Formats: sequence, C-alpha cells, structure tokens
Amino acid sequence: MKLKTLQFGEIEFEKEHIISFPDGILGFEDLKEFLLINTEDDIFYWLTSVSNSEIVFPLIGTRVIDSGYPEKPDKEAFGIVKLDKDPLKITVNLKAPVYIDQNRKEGFQTILDDDKYPVDYKLFTEK
Repeated sequence: MKLKTLQFGEIEFEKEHIISFPDGILGFEDLKEFLLINTEDDIFYWLTSVSNSEIVFPLIGTRVIDSGYPEKPDKEAFGIVKLDKDPLKITVNLKAPVYIDQNRKEGFQTILDDDKYPVDYKLFTEK
C-alpha cells in the first residue's frame, strides 16, 4: 500500500503497520487508522491518518519529558505537539495523551484527571 504525505513524500507500508484507533482522536473521531512514522534523527513521531494523509499529529514520547508519566500496560504514552516556527512556542499536550500498543497495533487518547499535566507544556525554554 502507498500513502502520499507532505512531510515524507510517498510512503510504502503494509496493512499490518496500521494502528487502529477505535474511538479516533479527540476532534477527529471519524479517523480510525493511522501510521506512526519516525525517522532516526527526529525526536518527533508523526501520527498520520491513512484515510486523509493531510491530517498529521506530531507526537513526542512523554517519558522524554517526565520519567514518572502515567503508564498503561503494554502501551507507550505520547503527547501531541503544537509546532511553531519559534521553538520557544512549541508546546506538548500532556493532559490528553495518546497511548499506543505497538504489538497489537491499537491506540487511544484519554484525558488525565491530574492538574500536574498541562495542555500546553513548553517543550523548549531559554536558559
């Protein structure tokens, strides 16, 4: 199968690479199938809709930010990144993480009931 993406051009993938989100992503509940794309030299992952490749969610592993971030068995937690040309304005949504089980190729998004995790955590700061 092939998918044409803005970031990576045309990508070839197998059906077994598709990650199913039965409930979709908040605000995009109608999109159920995604590819998780990462390049070796990139800290970001790109959760790309298979049915609409213009819909892409930049993700970062939450453990990079907080080693004590809430875990789910057999699932990796990611925060959705809000990109900006100014690195100091790049934020990560730690309040509504995306959990992905790479082995079962399933994912879901949830909202944490913990004020410790903000919607707009600044990824980069000035020293």
